[in-house]
Amino acid sequence: MLIGPKIKAVFRDEEFEKKKLSEAEKAAWLAFNSVCTHFLGNKKAENYEDLVGDMVKCFRVIGCNMSLKLHVFDSHLNFFPQNLGAIRDEHGERFHQDISMFEKRFSGRRNRSMLAEYCWSVIRNTQSDAYKRKRPKKSF
Repeated sequence: MLIGPKIKAVFRDEEFEKKKLSEAEKAAWLAFNSVCTHFLGNKKAENYEDLVGDMVKCFRVIGCNMSLKLHVFDSHLNFFPQNLGAIRDEHGERFHQDISMFEKRFSGRRNRSMLAEYCWSVIRNTQSDAYKRKRPKKSF
C-alpha cells in the first residue's frame, strides 16, 4: 500500500511506466495518476466523477480487490470539498485510524455492517446541537 510521499516518489520515477506493465495495468496506472492530479489536488476537475469511475473500472479489469476505503471514496464523491489538496493530512490519518478501529471491532472482516457502522459514527460525531431538543424554560 502506498501512502502520501511514497505515491509522489512513484509519480516522479520515470522508469516505473516503462517497466513491464501490461496494457491493462498501464491504463489503471494512468487512471490512478489522473485521479491523484485532477481530483485529489488543490483544484477539482469538472469531470472528477468520470475520472474516478474510469479508475474503478480499470482496477476491476486487472482484478484488483478494492478496499473499503476505495468504496467509500467512490460512493461519496459529492462530499469532497473543492480544494481537497489544501486539507491537512491529519484528516486522512484520522480516517485510517477510525477504519482500523472498526476493522478490529469486526475481526478484520470487511462487510456492509462495518461500513454502515462507520458512516453512522461519522454522522453522530458531526451532528450539530441545533437539532437537539431543548428543555422548556420555567420561570419562578
